[in-house]
Amino acid sequence: MANELQGRKIAILLAPVGTEQVEFVQPKKAVEDAGASVDVVGIQTGEAQTMNSDVNPGETFTVEKTFSEVSAEDYDALIVPGGTVGADNLRGNEEAVSFVRGFFEQAKPVGVICHGPWTLVEADVVKGRTLTSYPTLQTDIRNAGGTWVDEEVVTDQGLVTSRNPGDLDAFCAKIVEEFAEGKHEEQARSA
Repeated sequence: MANELQGRKIAILLAPVGTEQVEFVQPKKAVEDAGASVDVVGIQTGEAQTMNSDVNPGETFTVEKTFSEVSAEDYDALIVPGGTVGADNLRGNEEAVSFVRGFFEQAKPVGVICHGPWTLVEADVVKGRTLTSYPTLQTDIRNAGGTWVDEEVVTDQGLVTSRNPGDLDAFCAKIVEEFAEGKHEEQARSA
């Protein structure tokens, strides 16, 4: 549906360097095409360098707002793209981690792909949850109390996760669906 997310405001994270380009661009376009307005949020405003396959420079995109300027209260949902370096940059930033945790505390839907769940581990919101990610994160997720599964897209009470760029079509369809449903009270159980 073209207007499924009309009136919804969504934050998408973008690291200063290292976010996987397609995992940023395709979900952003999917929610915008469904009618949502999207803010690009990061550690610092200005241009951010994305990557392709973690090692090849991609395009640059503009970070519009910093974590210190926004809170989870300002948004209806959150998208956390992957990219090894980008995800590592975000999980190492206390404001980013706190911002992500806020969505779980407020029972708001969150879509996370590839290496993005590192930020969830750091935010301590995976305990008792079932999710997927890039395979190398499965030990981190299990050690944080989550259940890791190898599936294209996994939905757990408002948390949508996928493994890699090959899962983007399924991931994008599912985040639009979950974001349209709004708050999931069970989302707060892991916060």
